[in-house]
Amino acid sequence: MDTKLNHFDSKGNAIMVDVTEKNITERQAIATGKIFVNDDTYKKIVEGNMAKGDVLAVARVAGIMATKKTSDLIPMCHPLMLTKSKIDFEFNEEEKSITAISLVKLAGKTGVEMEALTGVNVALLTIYDMCKAIDKNMVISDIHLVEKLGGKSGKFVFEGINK
Repeated sequence: MDTKLNHFDSKGNAIMVDVTEKNITERQAIATGKIFVNDDTYKKIVEGNMAKGDVLAVARVAGIMATKKTSDLIPMCHPLMLTKSKIDFEFNEEEKSITAISLVKLAGKTGVEMEALTGVNVALLTIYDMCKAIDKNMVISDIHLVEKLGGKSGKFVFEGINK
């Protein structure tokens, strides 16, 4: 596996990778992360009873918007024309957590891992923002790439840390 860092030139200067000669391929990335909340916050989010409105609807839109703005936030990311961006949520009542899942797709010359990760982060931060008035003990964690498809390096599936 090539471990060369390609965001630096031979002199150590930061650069945006030149993808001019790369082939256009279908690419997809899925990322996930969790937010842990207290009992009252969990109940209000699930039932849609938060004073600020439908937390998950707002978080979904924020996450999708973030995937489209990733290159404005991460300096060496290419601006991309995404063909799909989707944010879903899963609930774990026992641990009072909400998992955000971001799926991003395109046909292009570079991958969408950063877009999927950005979507998850912003969706979770939006949940935090909308609930912080009643719960300041929320914890965002476990953010990671679950899977990526396409491109020169092919398929990646998360197998756990240090595998």
